[in-house]
Amino acid sequence: MNTVLESYLATWNAGDDATRSQLLGEHWAETASYIDPLAEAVGRDAVGATIAAVRGQFPGFVFSLVGEPDAHHRQVRFQWGLGPANAEPVVIGFDVVTTDDAGRIDQVLGFLDRVPG
Repeated sequence: MNTVLESYLATWNAGDDATRSQLLGEHWAETASYIDPLAEAVGRDAVGATIAAVRGQFPGFVFSLVGEPDAHHRQVRFQWGLGPANAEPVVIGFDVVTTDDAGRIDQVLGFLDRVPG
């Protein structure tokens, strides 16, 4: 699952549409879904648009792993942070990622633990 997490964070941290699209194509199932309290997206294009919108809202910020992930079978749960590189995260969330039979990201269920006011 370490590879899944690396691919997941790389997709969220991709600064341009072409790189993000490539990562989505390589590591996400075609019908992947992403759901959190603020967004619901189904399919690679919709997930990519959601990621682009978040990156537009927080330019220059990076997603990073917070703590240790916990995985079993085809799922992993982990806490992440979003903020300036090498600084305290401004946003902290918790995601559960499942994979399909080919090991691609299939579903993401996200929760927001700390959001700026």
